[in-house]
Amino acid sequence: MSLAFQIVIAFIADLLLGDPKNYPHPVKLIARLADSVEVFTRKIFSNLKLAGIVTTITVALTSFLLVSLVIQGLNQVHPWLGLTTSIFFIYTTLSIRSLFDESQPVLQFLKETNIIKAREYLSRIVGRDTANLKKSEIVRATVETVAESTVDGIIAPLFFAALGGAPLAIAYKAINTMDSLFGYKNETYRDFGWAPARLDDLANWVPARLALPIIAVGAVFCGLSGRKSLTIAMRDGSKHPSPNSGLPEAAMAGALGIRLGGASFYSGQLNEKPFIGDNLRDLELSDITQSQKIMFTSSLLGLAGVISIECFFNMFFIT
Repeated sequence: MSLAFQIVIAFIADLLLGDPKNYPHPVKLIARLADSVEVFTRKIFSNLKLAGIVTTITVALTSFLLVSLVIQGLNQVHPWLGLTTSIFFIYTTLSIRSLFDESQPVLQFLKETNIIKAREYLSRIVGRDTANLKKSEIVRATVETVAESTVDGIIAPLFFAALGGAPLAIAYKAINTMDSLFGYKNETYRDFGWAPARLDDLANWVPARLALPIIAVGAVFCGLSGRKSLTIAMRDGSKHPSPNSGLPEAAMAGALGIRLGGASFYSGQLNEKPFIGDNLRDLELSDITQSQKIMFTSSLLGLAGVISIECFFNMFFIT
């Protein structure tokens, strides 16, 4: 079975199943491995940046090799067993359904004017402090999260799955997970988290830029302006402190005709991010819904791109 077909089945599985809570998700296992390796390398190396580099390489490489060995081993038992396992691993790297499932309660509680619950559910999907956020700030944070996660939860896993199947997709997820665990600019992780943060930037560099035309076309399918999406992405995408996160946020801001960015608090510390997009109107609850629609449409366009590239490769390079 072709890799493109495996990705399609994994994609459909993610839409139907999302991320069931009580099953051994590879990301949870990767996080445990990363924590264990961190403890070991901190004891071995006095230089925390070196400890972080060793941890990052170890966890990413181990994730890649283990998935490769598991798939190959099960393939020896029966080809369909190896195939099913490969599809399962690709499925676990995608977050289309879970991104909707996690952002939707925030929208629902805002509709019910239950801002306390909206803040609580938002805190589960963002790193910023949410306890004192106003309604418009909750909407902004949710839209920013949907935009950014369209890259690292959808476009990037599809990209790496197309390049190297389940093992490379899982290796990417390991890098992304370590960035979430260690990529903090505090005393504990400023040096140790340097390697996973930089590697995550590198891994997302191409997917973040591929996302710009994908989000723009997705916006058109949603009845919004693709031209404005690309214009704002090109103008404001590089303003963000991250070399990648600002691009999908700017593309989303342009499509919706809103302004993102500004002040946020992280662990009580003020973080002033540059504004992205034009301040044409106040943010509305419908902006969350529209961002979700663009996310779904972009995921389908990303899948179509993967299938097209795979078919082109098979047609012209495989005899």
